[in-house]
Amino acid sequence: MATTHALAGLLLGALTVLVAPELAPAAMLAGFAGGLFPDLDLYGNHRKTLHFPVYYSVAAVPALAVALLVPTAASVGLAVFLLAAALHSVTDMFGGGLELRPWEGTSERAVYSHYHGRWLRPRRWVDYDGSPTDLALASAFALPVFFIEWSAVDPLVTLAVAVSGVYTVVRKRLPDVAENLSLFVPARIRPYVPERYL
Repeated sequence: MATTHALAGLLLGALTVLVAPELAPAAMLAGFAGGLFPDLDLYGNHRKTLHFPVYYSVAAVPALAVALLVPTAASVGLAVFLLAAALHSVTDMFGGGLELRPWEGTSERAVYSHYHGRWLRPRRWVDYDGSPTDLALASAFALPVFFIEWSAVDPLVTLAVAVSGVYTVVRKRLPDVAENLSLFVPARIRPYVPERYL
């Protein structure tokens, strides 16, 4: 789920509490945004347009070096954003495939690696986005954040977990909803709707 990735990024940013607590707010928000960012391609060429498992990782190295040498909210925020986006892009490979019903296991496309010029296959360690396992991961990433003294993100974390829970409950019904709604898409708009939704 996008929320699982966002919460993983937020937790990654929360690690700055251990070395620079004053930068934790910026790092946590940047981690949340970085974890969410790749999924902004959801209605386009999903897991390809904004997913860069290698390039985000490569870009994060100099950004992290700058953040260590010149630790400001901006430098740390950028480093954590890139690390969270890299984490998202890499971990998509450990879930289900890129298909409307990933629990059926029919797709061998997990995430596109621009560096390798090919799709990486799904490992299915997490059955599919919105599975109970995915919800458990989202909750596990959220829980430690509640113990951090800076609690301004608590409402955001609570909302993300609540959205995750609702999504998990309705996840297996969504493909049917998408297919029924696709019947009402005007012919002139159909070329712009991703094929998996039609």
